[in-house]
Amino acid sequence: MNVVVVGGNGGIGSALVNVLAADPKINKLFSFSRCQGAAKTTCDKVIYGFVDLERESSIQQMGNSLEGEELDLVIVASGLLHDQDLKPEKSLRALQMANMQRLFMINSIAPALIAQQLIPKLRKRGRTVFAVISARVGSISDNRLGGWYSYRASKAALNMLLKTTAIEVNRTHPDAIICGLHPGTVDTSLSSPFQKNVPENKLFSPQQSAGYLLDVISKLESDDSGKVFAWDGDEIPA
Repeated sequence: MNVVVVGGNGGIGSALVNVLAADPKINKLFSFSRCQGAAKTTCDKVIYGFVDLERESSIQQMGNSLEGEELDLVIVASGLLHDQDLKPEKSLRALQMANMQRLFMINSIAPALIAQQLIPKLRKRGRTVFAVISARVGSISDNRLGGWYSYRASKAALNMLLKTTAIEVNRTHPDAIICGLHPGTVDTSLSSPFQKNVPENKLFSPQQSAGYLLDVISKLESDDSGKVFAWDGDEIPA
């Protein structure tokens, strides 16, 4: 198997790289991130590359670097909820265009552009998977608390992009599975400000989360394409 992880320097992404690198079924493992100084495994099968998800040309260059490769699994593990300049909005008055644009760029547009580049490189025959880290808060029907306007909307947009992509891809890659994955609450910098009320047994380490997500991926079938699944395998409604 040839595998790509985008966002391989993040909490979940780096855990995915470590778990996959130890899998004897993996032939090549491409790990792309913007952080060139990230910790790297010494495993010979792991090939590191650069990508800036806020630059379309950089995503295109990532695709070009994989020219000639036949891929079996792509996992986009990148995502943005907050940083030093950006916080989840609690009300309409907190909305700012620049923050909304950045969240949509990282969480929605970049995964779509990655799909544009990498899905044509999936093997034409046999089971292949293109998976993106989504979020339960991207479910419109499950939204009971409100708030987090831009993050919720960017993940809902991602889920629609994945569904639409799945319909198109089925025509050329009938065995391909396009899906979103909700990792639960993982003990990373993304969730650290929001862990206060999380039950102890529902705060996962990155290694736990990586294991859960790979287990979900391993059980997906072609009829699951276009859907979003939680870490425990349950389907998340649109």
